[in-house]
Amino acid sequence: MIQVTNKADCCGCMACASACPKQCISMQEDDEGFMYPVVNHSLCIDCNLCQKVCPVINQGRAEDPLTVYAAINTNEQIRMSSSSGGIFTIIAEKIIADGGAVFGARFNDKWEVIHDYTETAEGLSAFRSSKYVQSRIGDSFTRAEAFLKQGRKVMFTGTPCQIAGLKSFLRKEYQNLLTVDLICHGVPSPKVWRTYLGNLLSGYEPNGKHIQIKSINFRNKESRGWKKSNLVIKASEDNKGNPSTLLSEPFYKNVYMSAFLANLSLRPSCYACPAKAGKAGSDLTLGDFWGVQNILPTFDDDKGCSVILSHTGKGEEIIASLHIDKQTVDYSDVVINNPSIKDSVAIPANRNFFFSEIQKDKTISEAWDNTTSRSLAKRVQRLIYRQFSK
Repeated sequence: MIQVTNKADCCGCMACASACPKQCISMQEDDEGFMYPVVNHSLCIDCNLCQKVCPVINQGRAEDPLTVYAAINTNEQIRMSSSSGGIFTIIAEKIIADGGAVFGARFNDKWEVIHDYTETAEGLSAFRSSKYVQSRIGDSFTRAEAFLKQGRKVMFTGTPCQIAGLKSFLRKEYQNLLTVDLICHGVPSPKVWRTYLGNLLSGYEPNGKHIQIKSINFRNKESRGWKKSNLVIKASEDNKGNPSTLLSEPFYKNVYMSAFLANLSLRPSCYACPAKAGKAGSDLTLGDFWGVQNILPTFDDDKGCSVILSHTGKGEEIIASLHIDKQTVDYSDVVINNPSIKDSVAIPANRNFFFSEIQKDKTISEAWDNTTSRSLAKRVQRLIYRQFSK
């Protein structure tokens, strides 16, 4: 049976829980806010299927892509509402037009990030734009399998470890399945995200006013462009429907995103990702083409450019069918400016201290300030914590 003794050995993909024939594996949140499998031993029949489908235990082989493209969706409205070049949407629209279903990450009514699916082009907007929180897979693997067995086309998008988990769970290849992973820096804790939102709303509700969030866009391009996008959170007060901007802050200056970019809020498995460098077995990888202005200046209007890594003949076929602006580029040119394609990030020395501050009910700003402070008192406090928490 699956047994997580080292949390770095579990990416939280839920392949084990999804595959269990006795449904004796539940996913439970730990103190850091990440989900891990817990086995009900009284129901387990020791079939070991959970271990057979684990993408950490059964890792794929690292492989370079067949072809790499710089690409832009010619629909400017779609591109501006997307994190990069709007390529996800045009691929997904093709799957929907063929009667298929598209799976991706969206916000629920509590502004948590979950995996879900849509069968309509209108439903794709919920999956568009990056969400910098680990999503809960829920029953998405089993729903995708049901569609595939019905002969319907399925496009499944997710992080590399989620795609690796899906393919392990399915245990066979489906010609009607298109898998698309994302260039992934790492997945932040849902608990840190909940804490951040709670901190933000508490600052706007000192008099007991109820504020309802209406939209969250981690990478809004409208005011500052693609390279300097803002985290924008909009709301309406007292349910009157009058939108107001709670937050509009440069991506790299926001405290939640600062913790993410400093690798402090990531899942333990992200520091030794089991699915990077093509190991996920996906058909396509999508991401921002950082550095495109140095390689293809004509593709850079600061409205967003995607990079597409095509890993399979199926991936090549669907890219060839799209009406997009694209040009082939060298893989090495892409990796230089986006090392997360191949390499996991390093574990910060103060990562555990950061989470200990969150567990003490500190605000995200307090946890960040205490973790990054250069004062002698804070440095000594962190050193003592590291020594006694080993």
